[in-house]
Amino acid sequence: MPIDEDLAGYSDLAFQSAFAIYVLAFALLIGQYASFRASKVHAEELVAAGSVPKSNVPGRIADTPKKPWSERLGNMGASVLVVGIALHIAAIVLRGFATDRFPLGNMYEFVTMACAAAMVVGSAVLRGQKYRSMWVFLLVPVLILMFLAATVLYADAAPVVPALRSYWLPIHVTIVSTGSGVFMVAGVASLLFLLRMRYPEGAEGTGFFGAIAQRLPDARTLDRLAYKTTIIGFPLFGAGVILGAIWAEAAWGRFWGWDPKETMSFIAWVVYAAYLHARATSGWRDTKAAWINVAGFVAMLFNLFIINMVVSGLHSYAGLN
Repeated sequence: MPIDEDLAGYSDLAFQSAFAIYVLAFALLIGQYASFRASKVHAEELVAAGSVPKSNVPGRIADTPKKPWSERLGNMGASVLVVGIALHIAAIVLRGFATDRFPLGNMYEFVTMACAAAMVVGSAVLRGQKYRSMWVFLLVPVLILMFLAATVLYADAAPVVPALRSYWLPIHVTIVSTGSGVFMVAGVASLLFLLRMRYPEGAEGTGFFGAIAQRLPDARTLDRLAYKTTIIGFPLFGAGVILGAIWAEAAWGRFWGWDPKETMSFIAWVVYAAYLHARATSGWRDTKAAWINVAGFVAMLFNLFIINMVVSGLHSYAGLN
């Protein structure tokens, strides 16, 4: 099947542009973090000095108060993210049109889809000033994975191997990649919850990690966010595993063969089931459940890289030389 090289080139360009814009947004949000303390100190100094606003002076037109630098940088970062997400999705769509197939035939395309899912879910659950500081930490794994996708994992636009030429490809792999992206948001939320528990609100201190925690939502909010996103990702990933078993029966004549990819996916699903059970169990709702959620995220990364790139199995379709 012929490949449209022009569309493939535009897809790569859109991916690279999305990565550059995410880096810019990351820099702006880091600036928001850095200027937050300065803005807070400045506001406290004005209150302590008893400064009179110009609007209270008789005969003077009221001046519109300027937004603090932290808020302005955060607003710019949030606006830039929208452009980056649009380009990210465009890269996936153009890749699909270039190859005339669903763009999930190798690890480059899978990671691209998973990162896009994480960004879309993040834009849905991290809305408003309350959650804006969390974008800094979500962008870290997204940027790392996108960098690896564009370098180590990159594969030229090409037809998929015969084993993947099935209508199950867009169904099974889309659900699994979307679930993986949702779990990325949940894992970041649990890590930040653990940090918040170590440095609770009002007792952050003056250290480096305390300064980071000061800008985060409270621990309860972070815990709820991790739980809410895992509730979304868990059935998606479970459905992906079940649909993969149905596809395996059609392709290989058995539903389950304990292939390394199947085994590790099942282990990751069990870990997330354990997190949901622990989260609903008295005495496990604090850091113990959060550590299980982090372990699930680590299992997902292990499944993505080690199983696909190191261990040989029936699912070895990474597209790497």
